[in-house]
Amino acid sequence: MINLIDVSARLKTEDQCLDFIEKIRWPDGKIRCVRCGGEKVSRITRTVNPSITRAEKKQNKRTRLYACLEPTCKHRFTPTVGTLFHDSHLPLTKWFMAVALIVHAKKGMSAMQVQRHLGVNYRTAWYMGHRIRKAMASGEGFLGGSGPTGAPIVRPAKLSGTVEIDETYVGGKTIRKKDRGKQKWQDKKAAVVGMIERGGELRLRHVGTGNAATAQVGPLVRELVDRNVDRVMTDESTIYPFAFDGYCASKHETIAHKYEYVRGDVHTNTIESAFSLLKRGIAGSFHRVSHKHLQRYLFEFEYRFNRRKDVNLFGQTVAHLVGTKEMKYRELIG
Repeated sequence: MINLIDVSARLKTEDQCLDFIEKIRWPDGKIRCVRCGGEKVSRITRTVNPSITRAEKKQNKRTRLYACLEPTCKHRFTPTVGTLFHDSHLPLTKWFMAVALIVHAKKGMSAMQVQRHLGVNYRTAWYMGHRIRKAMASGEGFLGGSGPTGAPIVRPAKLSGTVEIDETYVGGKTIRKKDRGKQKWQDKKAAVVGMIERGGELRLRHVGTGNAATAQVGPLVRELVDRNVDRVMTDESTIYPFAFDGYCASKHETIAHKYEYVRGDVHTNTIESAFSLLKRGIAGSFHRVSHKHLQRYLFEFEYRFNRRKDVNLFGQTVAHLVGTKEMKYRELIG
């Protein structure tokens, strides 16, 4: 298991970080051209001059460069080309430190905390965090397609066995309005639907603002839950019988929270414990999460929860960063 101490000891130089990335990207040790796939590649070593100006440092010159020797290609590339590390002006040592901080923080790591630990500005820390979360999402297979290494991103298996489904609401304020002399509640919170297989994996999805509806939950059930599931457990909300209609309605069992919380093994305590961890993370670490970026935070909590017993969490996350295409800042804020 690689923890923060291991990262600071074993990955403390740019060359060590590049070696780590190369081992992930080309596990057989043969460097291949990222454009044509040719194996005739020559390595060019750059020397870093400590007296270079600040403007020259911003040119993003990695210390290691490769040149393809194929006459029809002659492409030059670095080990980080086509990955989420591509075109980043930050040293890889800080990137790896940020990954270690985020993946091992059970309740998440805010951009302000990353800023203080790494000595970067807030916008850089915030941007780094969202790129790491994108890698977590693509690693789960949510984005589809394939990564720069050519490996297909396979969608995760559907939930089976005994599945618990529930909804919760995050952030925002509940506003009271007067409508023709009557008090009317207008909910501005983000609706999140959670599904978990007992003894298995978690799924979290942002489905919009306000109360979750059957039209939002139904397609998610068909996408994420196996038709031949053993049992599906929910609370007494009226959206679920209509959402399961024609799919797995015969497997549906309900617990009425007005009267009871557990009836034998019928309960939704497992998904509610996952919601508790999510809300403690948002309230305690991030304090405020916008609806626009909420799904990326949900992917982070889901990724970490599903791998909470994985001894190689850091290595897997770096592999997802290598296998995910870069995300421009304008894409994030646009």
